[in-house]
Amino acid sequence: MIGSVEMEQTAAYFVVKRRALPEILLKVVEVNRLLDTQKAASVQEAVDKVGISRSSYYKYKEDIFPFHDSSLGTTLTIACQMDDQPGLLSDVLKVVAEFGANILTIHQTIPINGIASLSLSIQILASTGNVSDMIAKMESANGVHHVKVLAKEG
Repeated sequence: MIGSVEMEQTAAYFVVKRRALPEILLKVVEVNRLLDTQKAASVQEAVDKVGISRSSYYKYKEDIFPFHDSSLGTTLTIACQMDDQPGLLSDVLKVVAEFGANILTIHQTIPINGIASLSLSIQILASTGNVSDMIAKMESANGVHHVKVLAKEG
């Protein structure tokens, strides 16, 4: 077709906050958790507990998984905006250390109008805690704004 744009059918990955996901996808994650932890003996039992159909489960089961399940051995690049406050960078770095991740690079811009940009490259190790919780804890720090995962490699 002349003038039409064809979308390439390749696998693309997105990082999406939980609150932006449709309920059906969250329920598929819960079914997988029930099956993985053996709190349900079968797919039918798990979907019945969660309240979705088997066909919905099978439609999405390979397409959604918790972020922390897929991040081991990877490098994440995280960016955020921070208020120009003494000790705030140290507080953010402490969060990464508390969760057992390895900081590879740190880049902070000179503050302009009281706000600096921060970019961190973080290696996720076997000892690293839940990555979603780590990012949420960074974002909850007073003076830290707009924490985003820019890239995931490996």
